[in-house]
Amino acid sequence: MILCKKGKTGEALQQLREIMGKLKLTVNEEKTRICKVPEGEFDFLGYTFGRMYSARTGQARLGYRPSRKSIKRMVEKVHALTARSGTWQETTELVDELNRTLRGWANYFQVGTVSKAYRALDNYTAVRLRRWLRTKHKVRRRKGGAFPLPHLYGHFGLVRLCRLGHDVPWVKA
Repeated sequence: MILCKKGKTGEALQQLREIMGKLKLTVNEEKTRICKVPEGEFDFLGYTFGRMYSARTGQARLGYRPSRKSIKRMVEKVHALTARSGTWQETTELVDELNRTLRGWANYFQVGTVSKAYRALDNYTAVRLRRWLRTKHKVRRRKGGAFPLPHLYGHFGLVRLCRLGHDVPWVKA
C-alpha cells in the first residue's frame, strides 16, 4: 500500500517498481490498483478501508471494518464446525471450539466498525448451533423454538460477540 498526493500516483508506482527491482522482486500487476480515498474503498489485511458513516450522527469519516471476504471465511468456518456429520461430539466440545474460533476472530477484528459484522456472525452462529442441536437430539422445529437464545448463550455458554468487552471495567469508563 502506498499513500500519495493527488497526481503523484504514476511517479509513486514507478519508484515502487524500481525499489522492488533492486530487491529482485516483481510487482503483482493483477493485485496492483489505484484507489482514490475516500470515494473508493480497498481491502488490506482483512479490513476494508474507506468512507464510513456514523450510526449516531450520520456523518462521513474515514474508517475501517472487517472485509466481506474475512466475514465470509468466518461464516464458512462456523458452517464447517456445525456440520451435521459432527453430531457425534459432545455439545460442550463443539461450543468450546466455536467460542475459541469466534474469540480469535474477534480479537483480530476488535478495532474499527465491527458491530454489524459481530451481529451477523452472532446470528449465523446461533442459527447453525440450533440446527446442529436439533439434529443431534432429533428434535423437530417448534413455534417457540427448541433451543432459545438464552439457552444457547446461558446454558451452553456460547460466546456473544456483540457482548464482548461489556464486562471489562475499562470499557465502561
